[in-house]
This record gives sequence, structure tokens and C-alpha cells, in this order.
Amino acid sequence: MPAAAVAPARAKANPTRELTIVAEWVGRTPLLEPVEVPYEKPAPGPRGYRVHVIDYDASTRNFVQPAVIPIAPDVENSAFHAQSVYAVIMRTLWRFEYALGRNVGWSFDGGHQIHVAPHAFQGANAFYSRRDRGLFFGYFKDEGNRTINTCLSHDVIAHETTHAILDGLREGYYYASLPDQAAFHEGFADVVALLAMFSLPRVLRVLIDAHATKSGLTTSLNRIARKWLTDENLKGSALLGLGDGIGDRGAALRRSIAIVPSPDLLDRPQNREPHNRGEILVAAVMRAFLDIWLKRIASLGDANTVELDRDRVADEGALAADHLLTMAIRALDYSPSAGIEFRDYLSALLTADYEVQTDDSKFHYRDKLRDAFAQYGITPLKTRGAEKNLWSPPSEEFDYRHLHFEAMQRDKDAVFRFIWQNRRALNLCDSAYTQVRSLRPCIRLSWDGFVIRETVAEYVEMLSVQASELRGLKIRKPDGMTEETPVKLFGGGVLIFDEYGKVKYHIKQVVLDPDRQERFIEHLYRTGYYVNTRGAKTRRFASLHRSRLMGATTFTQEAQDEFF
Repeated sequence: MPAAAVAPARAKANPTRELTIVAEWVGRTPLLEPVEVPYEKPAPGPRGYRVHVIDYDASTRNFVQPAVIPIAPDVENSAFHAQSVYAVIMRTLWRFEYALGRNVGWSFDGGHQIHVAPHAFQGANAFYSRRDRGLFFGYFKDEGNRTINTCLSHDVIAHETTHAILDGLREGYYYASLPDQAAFHEGFADVVALLAMFSLPRVLRVLIDAHATKSGLTTSLNRIARKWLTDENLKGSALLGLGDGIGDRGAALRRSIAIVPSPDLLDRPQNREPHNRGEILVAAVMRAFLDIWLKRIASLGDANTVELDRDRVADEGALAADHLLTMAIRALDYSPSAGIEFRDYLSALLTADYEVQTDDSKFHYRDKLRDAFAQYGITPLKTRGAEKNLWSPPSEEFDYRHLHFEAMQRDKDAVFRFIWQNRRALNLCDSAYTQVRSLRPCIRLSWDGFVIRETVAEYVEMLSVQASELRGLKIRKPDGMTEETPVKLFGGGVLIFDEYGKVKYHIKQVVLDPDRQERFIEHLYRTGYYVNTRGAKTRRFASLHRSRLMGATTFTQEAQDEFF
């Protein structure tokens, strides 16, 4: 056969590539770690199909030539900064897509790539902006005149990326609502950042060694005394004893675990500020993480085992973090479309995990989460689910006539027809404006290896009234609010369809629920929203994060104006 007729050998598909990042800082020492990210051949920048790094400094008007990856690790090299931020963003996005079983889009229109400026400005801040379709990282000098780059903190990058992804998944969480909703954006972003870092076994190994050495325990031959592996020591090594490369104020990112549990925490005045309140959510999840890690360690060896393999201890922690991270992300599909409260998220966490892991008897992830959340005063509403605190399956009979499920997996109009056709069973308000906001088919793998196919449809309801009309809706108006004040009420729901097109769950927020709407209006009125009705501003995360990184413990007027 002529040589020209021989088909060229097909290149072996490579789904991932390895890039080095700054995974964590131990004191002032960067921990460099190779991580897997989705494979692509990015243009200089790097500029890939989802992320476009543009190294422009607005403070000095300086533009750095686009970086070409891979780049040798060097924390003094701005090109390595570009690689590190690109890799962490891609890894975070990839982790969301794995957990959700589908591609994840950004919230903004007009492009598939998010813009990323690793050295955007001088300042101890970093933020996501929907308006600018980007992530912006600052830099500043610490007390020792050392330049601190927030783009070299895995936590900060993953946190801001999570804001952007969550905004695309649940647009309604971006706007002013109940206290828990603003706090959820912040708390959830920290949960993802911390669990993503702890899912790297080598990070845990280094942190365990550093804390063990500080407490006078040697880990020779990679062995560690079982008696040392206590709640307090694991808390100190994995959560409290870290610096994250953005100075001492970076401790705020993980001080949550030090919060002493109490059932009245959410009612305390200082915990109305979004970051303070969000730290309670982080504390609950991290408390569960430590409990599960300890339970996994207890399964190593037997009663006579005095020392354990340090790598196995770290691996068990990484496995616990990775499983919890999947649960945390997957729960978004089972969370309300707007007005989320922490108790809703707990039910979503438990339900999402139950759907793919019915048997939880080995390590009791769900029980540990229930217990940890309860310690911080977060208890779900009573439900009729298959297990305690799960969402209840719908009790209503739905009308599926004249509907085609294939269309309902792709066409929002087809889903709206189902919603309108079943508006009584779904408890819709006829006078509200109803819109199907998103429609997402997804594929998940269950514990027994079978594929679970679901379609997640999110719809919202909006009703604009004047304060004078609230009485007719049996909703109490805040004292002092004028009769002419315009008020917008939000409701909606999330429908989970099974592989046959039947409704498995309906997570509903009733738009005319007097209790919820009274709390919603009272909160916004008390925080000045109806005095300044500019609405949610797209740069709000900038002020919130500036207050946090500077150590603020109250919700400043500037942050409030930006947020609302």
C-alpha cells in the first residue's frame, strides 16, 4: 500500500494537563502544588475557552505581555501569577461541572470567557464584577514592606470564582433579600475554597507536619501518634494555623471554625453583616468536615495501633473534603431559586446526597451535617422526605397531558407550559410575573454505578405593589414605611424532573407567603434599601471584600450601598 494511503495515527486524547499553582502558604512559605486542569492549548494570556487572563494594572496603567504556559514555578514572576490564577479558576470550574454533571456557564451575556486581571489595582482586595465580566485581584504592602498578591492565594481565587459561578447558577442570589441570602454568597464561596484546598492530600500532609512539629511531636518515618489525632489538633493544623499569602488579615478566611457553637448565633446583631453571618455557615460545614475526618481516621488500624501512617491520615481528610465539596456544589440544584436561607441549604445538601448515596451508614456524612448545623442554630423545616430533613416529594398530582419531555429538557417555553398548566398544584400567583430562568439537564453517577439523569428547571415569580397594597395581601408593612413606597415581592421554585419527565421535587418559595415576605421587607427596610432604591449594584462584592480584608466587623454604609 502506498505510504500516502496510510491513515495517520490518531493522537491519544488527553482530558487534563498538569499546571503548578500556589496551593497554600505555610507562614510565609508558598506551597507549590501541581494540579490537574481540563486540557486545552490556550493562546497567550493565558486565554482559553473559558478564562482570559489580562495582566493590566489600572493603578499604574501598566500592561504586562501575555504569558505563555506552562511556566516554571516562581512566585516573583508575574507570568507564573497568570498561570496560577488561570489554573485555579479552571480547576474550580471543572469541579463544579463534575459535581453538577453538566457544563456551567457564566452569568453575563456577550461572551464565554471571564476576564481575569491578576494585578488589577493597588489594594487589599479582590472581587467579582458581573458588569465587567471579570475577576479582579489587588496587591498591597504588608507591615514588612513585602508585596502581597491576592492572586497568589488559592482561597481568594477559588472564592471569587465561586461568586462568578454561583451568579450564573442562581441569578436571584445576587440581589437584596433575607439576611441569609447575602451571607450565603459569601459563606458558600468560602466553603468551596476551603474544601477544594483540603481535597489536595499533600496540602494536608504539610499542614499536619507543621502543626505537629510546633506542638513538639515528630513525624519520623511518616508515622504519627494516634493519640495526637484529636479534634483540637486537626482543627489547629488544617484550619487555624495557616497563613494564606495575603497577610495576617487572611486569617479571616478561616477563623470560622473558632466560632463557639450556640443556637442563638444567627439572632445576634453583629451576625447580620453578610461576612459574619456567612462564617456561621462555614463553621457548620467545617465542623462536619472535622467530625467526618476523625471518623475516617478511626477506621484505620485497630484498637492496638499506636501510630498511623501520616499519608493515610491526610488522604482520609482529602477524601472527606472532596466528598463534602461534591455535596456542597450539587446541593445548589436542590436549593430555592431566590430568598435562600441556611436551613434551605441544609435540606438541599441532604437531599442531593441521598439521591446518589442512599446508604450513608459507613461514615454518616448526612448525620454529621445535621448535628453540626444544629449546633449553630440551623435546623430545617419539618419535611416528609424519605429521611430526616430531606425535601419532601410532591404530594400534588400533576397534569402531563400535551407535554413532550424531550422538549422540556431543552425548551424553556415547554417548561413554562407545564408550570402554567399546573399553576394550581404548584401554588402560583396568577397576578405575578412568572419566568423560567434556567433549564439544565444533568447526568450524575449513583453509588451503585448507575447513571441518574435529571433535569433542573428554575422559575421565578415577581409581583410589584405599593406598600398600601400589602395589607390586602395579609402582609404587614414595616412601621414608618410610607404608603407610596414601591415594593417588589419575589417567589419561585425549582423543579427536579426524573429521567421519565416526572417531578421528583418541587422546592418552592411562595410569593404571597406572609411570614417570609414580612421578614424580607422588614430586613430591607431596616438596612436602608427603601431609602436608597438604586437596587443591587454589580460592583457590590468590591466593597464587601474590602471591608473584610481590612478586618471590618460591621456592615459599613459604603458596603451596604454597594451591596443593595
